[in-house]
Amino acid sequence: MKFPLLFLLLFLMLSGCGTYNSIDTFYNNHKNDNQVTAVRVPRFMLGMLGEISPEIKSLIGNTKDLRYMHFPSTTAEKTRFLNQQMNGITGNSFIEVFRKNDDLKRNVISIREKRNAVKEILIYNNNGQNGSFLYFNGNFDPEKVRQLAKEDGFKTLGDGIINQFTGRGGSDIIPQD
Repeated sequence: MKFPLLFLLLFLMLSGCGTYNSIDTFYNNHKNDNQVTAVRVPRFMLGMLGEISPEIKSLIGNTKDLRYMHFPSTTAEKTRFLNQQMNGITGNSFIEVFRKNDDLKRNVISIREKRNAVKEILIYNNNGQNGSFLYFNGNFDPEKVRQLAKEDGFKTLGDGIINQFTGRGGSDIIPQD
């Protein structure tokens, strides 16, 4: 009787703390890497990003967590490593909406759904020189997500986030070197 209980407890303990395949882990492990730009938008600033376009404003209004990261990917080995990490994150419970592979280059849009709503959106791009991801957590209308993906609105949002935080169109929150 004790063996099944012990086995169950061990399984729960390992599964609860052993997941490297999460956006939190990826973000925390790479935010201090050399030449990385990492932005985690506080909730009070989400409204400012909504000024990029009406479509973005409607999407941002339902966002609880928004992160953007841009990182170097200058060698084939590094690109392979980053691609594998992102595949690990999206491979478990995300649905791939769009993927374009060109050798080691990647463009991927993945979502996680719950009932009739999209709960998480992850956009990953890697051109073999630089990689980036844009991550949303909230409660989103699947039709709006589909429309933004089709019209390349997520790229506009990624550019807008960087502009807001670097002062190239917003306030100087991150000091420039």
